Amino acid sequence: MLSQLSKRPWLIAIAIAVLLLIWLLSGSLFRAREEASADHPVAAPGLAKVEIQWLEASPMQRHLVVQGQIEAWRRVELRAQVSASVIRLDQDKGSRVAAGQRLLSLSADDRPAQVARGEADVRQRETDVNSARRLRERNLLSANELIRLENELAKARAELDSARLQLGHTQILAPFAGVYDDRRVELGDFVQPGQSLLTLVDVGQLKVSAQIAQQQVRALRLGQPVRVQLLDGRELQGELHFIAAAADPGSRSFRVEVKVANPDYLRLAGASATLQISTGEAMAHRLSPALLSLDEAGRQGVKWVNDEQRVEFTPVELLSVDNQGAWVGGLPPRVALITLGQGFVGPGQQVLAQPTEGGS
Repeated sequence: MLSQLSKRPWLIAIAIAVLLLIWLLSGSLFRAREEASADHPVAAPGLAKVEIQWLEASPMQRHLVVQGQIEAWRRVELRAQVSASVIRLDQDKGSRVAAGQRLLSLSADDRPAQVARGEADVRQRETDVNSARRLRERNLLSANELIRLENELAKARAELDSARLQLGHTQILAPFAGVYDDRRVELGDFVQPGQSLLTLVDVGQLKVSAQIAQQQVRALRLGQPVRVQLLDGRELQGELHFIAAAADPGSRSFRVEVKVANPDYLRLAGASATLQISTGEAMAHRLSPALLSLDEAGRQGVKWVNDEQRVEFTPVELLSVDNQGAWVGGLPPRVALITLGQGFVGPGQQVLAQPTEGGS
């Protein structure tokens, strides 16, 4: 064989060239594999792959979101104070009235006469007392007689005041500006003391009441701004006006009231609304609510990957939710959040983390 190759030297040259080419290709392939391994690690057998996205905490305005009930600022049911007949309906239901405006009139009957008799009796008693005092100054009248006359004058004045009060009760006046909301009597009805006549409501401003859990009430302060979102999407601005000093014994929650201006007298009283109470600024992460999960204890949290490529589960506080995402608190300032595959891995498990396409 060697003798044949010695006779053909060109075969030797070809063999050497082939061996050299194989050696060069093997080195390039090895380096390419090393570079590929550096850029895209190959998972060890049984090592789960997950996709991650790096999230940075950012400041956000914290809001406490609760459901509330819109109520009139004031509501009063006016009742009869005397026995009388309804003789005039001075205002129509649904009309706006000013404070002190007459709403309904009852029959006066003999009350004006009682007032007149009382006024005459008071004048007579005053004359008697004045004369008695002059006589007493000259020792022509005993002290006891003067005291008796003064007592009779005081009694006459009290009876006159009562008669005037009874006459005044025949005119039903608005105690405050508002809307004549309901009437329970008609013209000619005879009413008795204590009978309901009409309802007056003040809706120039509204109050929205809600119940706040005992662990959340600590963050509330009077005067905090509140956004009131109606069911039709409209929003009103208000402020926290009242916080109950004691919790409701049944629910262990605290009643709060939000004051909302209603200059256009919108018909909102009795409707429900969502309250967003601003409770200050906090550092939080914004993410998709779909990434939230529960651990074995039922706590709500998210899964992320630490520097050792192991899965961590951190319970979070849901600070705010809207159509675009959720704000959560409780995570490290910078976190590699698992965006794909979190349902197949558990805390402490080592994984191969790869960045989400288009993510950082």
